[in-house]
Order: sequence, then C-alpha cells, then structure tokens
Amino acid sequence: MATALITHPACLEHDVGPWHPECPDRLRAVLRALEGESFADLLRESAPLATVDQLARVHPAEYVRAILAIRPAPGETVALDADTAMSAGSADAALRAAGGAVAGVDAVMEGWARAVFVATRPPGHHAEPARPMGFCLFNNVAVAAHQARVRWGKRRVAVVDFDVHHGNGTQAMFAADPDLFYGSSHQHPCYPGTGRPSERGVANNIVNAQLPPGSDGAAFRAAWREVILPALDDFAPEFLIISAGFDAHRADPLAQLRVETADFAWLTTELVRVAGRHTEGRIVSVLEGGYDLDALAASAAAHVRALMQVD
Repeated sequence: MATALITHPACLEHDVGPWHPECPDRLRAVLRALEGESFADLLRESAPLATVDQLARVHPAEYVRAILAIRPAPGETVALDADTAMSAGSADAALRAAGGAVAGVDAVMEGWARAVFVATRPPGHHAEPARPMGFCLFNNVAVAAHQARVRWGKRRVAVVDFDVHHGNGTQAMFAADPDLFYGSSHQHPCYPGTGRPSERGVANNIVNAQLPPGSDGAAFRAAWREVILPALDDFAPEFLIISAGFDAHRADPLAQLRVETADFAWLTTELVRVAGRHTEGRIVSVLEGGYDLDALAASAAAHVRALMQVD
C-alpha cells in the first residue's frame, strides 16, 4: 500500500524574518528532496485546514481563538515570546499544519495510505495547552492523536519524538492519561529543559531518554533500542505517530548531538516494525525541527524512504 505526502503551500507563508531559524526554506528543502525519482510513488495530498473543534480537543477554545485572531499586516510580525512569532500568514499555516496531521490519521484509517509524512510548518511539539513556545503554535501531533481517538476509536495512541529538543507540550498533554504514550530522545542540557527520566506520567506512559551534548549515532540508537522501543512495545499502541525532528543531526546549528542521516533511517525502520506488530502497519509522521537545510533535506528523504518500506 502506498505512502502519502501531505503538505500545503500556505505553510511557506509563515515567515517571521530572515533572522529566524524556523524559516520557509526548511520546508522548501524537504519538498525538493522528495521530488526525486525514488519518490515517484508517493501520493501527494494537500493539507486541509484544521477546525477549531479539532484544535480544542487539546487546547482551550479561548486559546485557539486568540492565536487565530493574531493577523499582523503584511511585512509585520507579532512576538509571542523570545523565540516564537507570527506573521500575516502564520495563522493559516498553523491551521494547515494541524490539519495535515489530522488528514494523515484519516488517510491511514480510511485505508488509501499505510504510512503518511506530513511536511508542514510551523512545528508543534513545544506548544502547551494554553501557551505557544519554541516556534510552535498548536500541538500538531497531539491534535492527530485525538483524531485517532475521537473519529476512529483508537484508545491507546503513542507519539514518539526524536527531535533534539524535548517535546514538553506533548508530554504535558499526555502525562495524566494512561492510554497516551510519549517517548522522546533529546539532548540534555538543552532547550526547553524538560524531559528527565524521572518524568514518568501517571502509568509509566512517559519515557524520556536524555543524551549529553556530543552523543553520537551509537548513543542515539542505544537510547531507542534499550529504553524507548521496549517501552513502546509494552504499551502496545493501537495507533503510532512520530514527531520527526532532524535537528539531532551532527550538522545542525541549534544543538550538539552527532547523529547521522543513517541513524534516522534506522530508527524509522524500527518504528515501522513496531507499527507492523501493533497498529496493522499504520503510522503517521509529522515534521518538527531541523535547521541545517542540507542535513534536514537528506534526513527527511531517508526517513520517508524508510516509511515507504511499509508492507
């Protein structure tokens, strides 16, 4: 069964200035990398707009309305915190990013795709229930997880996150629900400072693996092989979602891990195997970080190539 790519040109219109690392060229680099002949069989779909009701499953409705009401004039920006800002196109981009994640869930549940890569921006895993942060406005993977539950009746949903930064927002949304699993490898110390192994959730449903600066691909693989993947197997999810950030790459400027492109491909293959054991192979991956354009493009291509191996 085919793998789908979901994206939308509106996600290029979130542009808060040339100084910001979370820039439109990130998405352009990923999409260029997925234009090659080896990706000719990808189903290419447009991300719809998320609805307020879908977003309000994880964010208070008043927060959703407040973010969507921020519509700067063209060429202007509004700062939400030291790292996070909105431009004229940001609200619509955020709606497409969350809507793309929702559409990914629907695609695999409807059966016309087995795996989906959602190439959208802004990213989402730092967005807390009522607080934007870390370049993120809405928590796209959390919105997707609740789509799997509400529309498709998948009670036990897992999100796994290999971004170099801990997904504090996703953890905050999952920790109190024993039927939601969040597993993350991330550099420590590093922004945002959360994600200690002692943060376990109400039912050991939160699993954090910290990696010190300078950790290489062998350490990255060991964290997943020895800590996160066994816990994920024990959880036995009915649906699996990936927060796919590629900023643990050795070339990335925002952190100090030394993961290689091949390590992302290895982990993706391992996650595909988990999906084969527990979710009938259904898996949705959503783009998060990655700020060296060449490394991001190569890593995303390797990731999608591995997703395309789903039977």
